[in-house]
This record gives sequence, C-alpha cells and structure tokens, in this order.
Amino acid sequence: MPATQDYYETLKVNRKASTDDIRKSYRRLARKYHPDLNPGDKAAEDRFKKLQEAYDVLSDAKKRQMYDQQGFYSDSAFAAGGAAPNDGAGMGFSGFDFSEYFAQSQGGPRSARSNRTAGADTGGGFRDLFSQFFGRNAQADEAPTPERGTDLEYALNIDFWQAIRGTQTRLSISHQEVCESCHGTKSAPGGGSVTCPQCEGTGNVSQMAGSMKFNLTCPRCSGAGRLHSVCPTCHGDGRVLRNETVEVRIPPGAQNGSRLRVAGKGNAGTMGMPPGDLYITLRVEPHPIFRREGDNIEIRVPITVTEAGLGTKIEVPTIDGRALLKIPPGTNNGQKFRLRDKGVLNSRKGIHGDQIVEVALVAPKVKDERTKEILRELAQLNPEDPRSQIWEKV
Repeated sequence: MPATQDYYETLKVNRKASTDDIRKSYRRLARKYHPDLNPGDKAAEDRFKKLQEAYDVLSDAKKRQMYDQQGFYSDSAFAAGGAAPNDGAGMGFSGFDFSEYFAQSQGGPRSARSNRTAGADTGGGFRDLFSQFFGRNAQADEAPTPERGTDLEYALNIDFWQAIRGTQTRLSISHQEVCESCHGTKSAPGGGSVTCPQCEGTGNVSQMAGSMKFNLTCPRCSGAGRLHSVCPTCHGDGRVLRNETVEVRIPPGAQNGSRLRVAGKGNAGTMGMPPGDLYITLRVEPHPIFRREGDNIEIRVPITVTEAGLGTKIEVPTIDGRALLKIPPGTNNGQKFRLRDKGVLNSRKGIHGDQIVEVALVAPKVKDERTKEILRELAQLNPEDPRSQIWEKV
C-alpha cells in the first residue's frame, strides 16, 4: 500500500539524515504535538500519530531501505514472503490475518474482529503491535533532552541623534522564563501522581490479533501505571511567558540595521540549560538635513552666484555645531568639499568620519531694471558658452 505521507517531510529531515538526526527531530516534534500537552487538540493528535508512523519506518534500517527503494513501506510485505520473521523465540505469524490492524494504521475502518481493552489507544494498530515484539518503545524515544533556550529578535526605532551620540533606553519584551512553581520540572509541586486511565494502573494493555491475545506496555504511562500530575502554572512545559523591561545601551555611532546582543535575555532553557540571547536590530529615523553614508555625513548647502564667482567663507551646520567652509572663486554648482573629522565617531576604531558639503547655486531674483543691466553686463564680459563642450561630444 503506498504511503500517504512523505516520512522525511513529516520528521523535517532530509533523505540523507543519520539515524541520530532522525531520532532528535522526532523527539523534538513529538514533545510539541504530544496529546498530553495538547488536550482536546485533534490536529495535534493526528500529527503525533503521523510522527510515530514516520519514525517507526525511518528509524528501522530494513524498513527505511524498503521505503527508500519502493516509495512506501507495508507490514503486509511479510506475508508476501510466505511468513513473517519471528522474534528469535520460534513464534511465527503465518496463518493470521492482520489486515484489519494495518487498515487502522492507514486510517481505514476498524474491523469487528479487532479488539483492544483497558482503554488503549486505537491509532497504533499493527505497527504498535510489532514495535512491542521487536523491543521498540516509542515512549522511550520521547524522553526529553536538555536544550538551550532559543534566541529572540526585536526591532527598536531610534532617532538620528540617538544613533549619533548613543543613548540608554528601555525595551519591553516577552520571553519564556523558568516556572517558579515547579522550577522547570514540569510536575506539580509535591510530586503527586494519579492512576493511568488507559491501563487502569496495571502498566499493560491488551490487544487481540486473530485468536491471539498480546499484553503490551501501556503507551501513555510507559508501563509505570501512574501519571505524574503536571504543574498547573506552566501546564507541564516547565516555562512560562513573562513580560520584562530590558535596559539597552546604544553605543555612539550606531548605524541603521546595527544588531545588538543582550546576553541571557532570550527564552529559558530546559532541564537546567542556559537561556538564549536577545538580539535587537536598530532602525534609525532619517534627518531632514544630514544624510549618513557609513561614518561620513553628507549635506547640501545653497550659495549665491556672487559667492560662487568671487569666493567667500560660509558657516555650515555639522553634527557637532557650526563650522567655517572656504568657497574658492569660480565654484561650480554641485561641487563638493570635505570637512575633515566632522563626521560620525566610529566607536570601534576610535576615529571620526568626514563631512561632505555639496554646494547648490541659487540664481538671483530679478526685481528691477538695475539688476537686469548688471546681469547683461556680466554676460557681455563672459561671452563663453558653457554648453559648447556638449555639442562637441554629440
């Protein structure tokens, strides 16, 4: 029977993944979708069953080989060979019809001949039966492993001057902290437990296969017969979501897109592992006059025609105040001048950038005849055509 799902995609691994990688991915996903941690969530329960089915095949070398070669795996392939392999004790399964169990595992209707007592899970079917004989314990594979807390990413908007001069600000974040009630153990304070409702405290459930009855380890309590009550504060996660205000120091010269790290302010780890870190991406608001390029500051300053022709000294704004800029005679529109060390302080290198000043010529406003006469006289004294070079290159 062809597989109804891509087992590698279900377990979020590639086809060349090692057995260890498959096991780690299965444990992580099984914890996330386990029915006990998602009560009443049908989608999570279905996802959990698909994870079990995929892991059962990919974690077994022979089953995985058949799946990779044929594109599917079928337990009924045993019957095609005339007899199923035994467990080493001489127990054969030829002559018994397990088709109703296989139909269950593929989502088919349940046969009236199939029976499971003591409230056992009806989703395992034939696959769960064989996992017991061959020593597989899905619950053991779900044993939690310590994990470092995940990192958090936040964005912070600051204005131009905060980025230039540096500042101290506060940022409100939400992150997972170790539960104060259970201290990360996930169990209710006092260590209380209740009888497992699936096996009624026996640690085993029964399953019929034709005329044979098998006693299987209870999948819910792993044979313990009792379930430890989960912490009511964190609902068995070991961590709770908290809001916190974090002090953030922004160094002088911070740029748009700069990434700051605050150690230990990410989500809490599990089973005593350290928390993750908080990463803050800065978004710097633009300034109406100054424009930043790396450590340099760029600015466009207007000058008059006479200032450009005769030359002069003008005051220009910088991020540190006013500075004097010399305009030489014959300055052209768009010409750029450099003010050394008037840019942004690079806190890592300990040096300043420069300020680049671009001048923009402003034509005089002609309001009277005298002004017109002066401009006509100027044109007669300077008859050259500034566009002549353009025509020479056309």
